[in-house]
Amino acid sequence: MTITRSVSGHPPRDTYFELVCRFPLRPIRSERELDRAGRIVEELLARPRLDADEQDYLDVLGDLVERYEEAHHPIPPASDAELLALLVEQKGVSQAEFARATGFPVSTICEILAGKRTVPRFKIGKIAAYFSVSPAVFSFEKKSSSRR
Repeated sequence: MTITRSVSGHPPRDTYFELVCRFPLRPIRSERELDRAGRIVEELLARPRLDADEQDYLDVLGDLVERYEEAHHPIPPASDAELLALLVEQKGVSQAEFARATGFPVSTICEILAGKRTVPRFKIGKIAAYFSVSPAVFSFEKKSSSRR
């Protein structure tokens, strides 16, 4: 049996084991555990470099955090109006410029952004192309007759 020693004569550190001792890799079951996991994730992300053990641990812990958050803190999908407002803002164009480029009347764009109208399905391809996004980002939501 061969025992590997580092240059200093001490056994090499097992950073993965050290991290597992601090926070075992098992399903997160409470907000307290989520907070602890979040602090460890932040600590690891703040390091300039991670060794392979630290990276493996971070990958698995990140998956556990994501699973807990999806179950306990779901983020509702953005409406087409919210998405369109974000795209217009990020592209740095005015509603009038967007209207000219896509063939929409400005009044229709205002109504969509106000949530009074939905994005017409037949125009989604043109809008997606203008913003260089997939048409799948739009939800194809149907306008309900009674908004709350």
